Amino acid sequence: MFYFPPTIILRHRRENLKKCSLSGLETREDMRFYTYPKDSLPDVAGYVLLTMDAPVLTPADAGRGLLLIDGTWRYAAQMRRVVPEGIIERSLPSQYRTAYPRRQEDCPDPEKGLASIEALYVAYHILGRSTEGLLDCYFWKNGFLAQM
Repeated sequence: MFYFPPTIILRHRRENLKKCSLSGLETREDMRFYTYPKDSLPDVAGYVLLTMDAPVLTPADAGRGLLLIDGTWRYAAQMRRVVPEGIIERSLPSQYRTAYPRRQEDCPDPEKGLASIEALYVAYHILGRSTEGLLDCYFWKNGFLAQM
């Protein structure tokens, strides 16, 4: 069995947990949640930060850990500042579309921007990790999976 480093999720302290697509995953063994700005990130050397404008994530990145910023588009920019310089950045293939009904005016591309859980699901799929249980609490699961 191949060992994958735990996924690190940096969640903004103002993230509405009732609406957060990652809610329900906090107790998973393969994930570590940190609250911005309260918590410091652990060592993320060798991790991949999922962003929108970077080379596409591929199976060649499989041995790396994932770092995901979870907050509104407005907060994500300030949260990015605590991520160490030089971290590897990857994006997701552009064919995936969100099923999450967006209402944020500050979203750069509402069609392209995935909900955090959708991005995590696609990344796990690309990296060959088990996606079992990831979408269990996601209300728009069926709409999202219809395109996979």
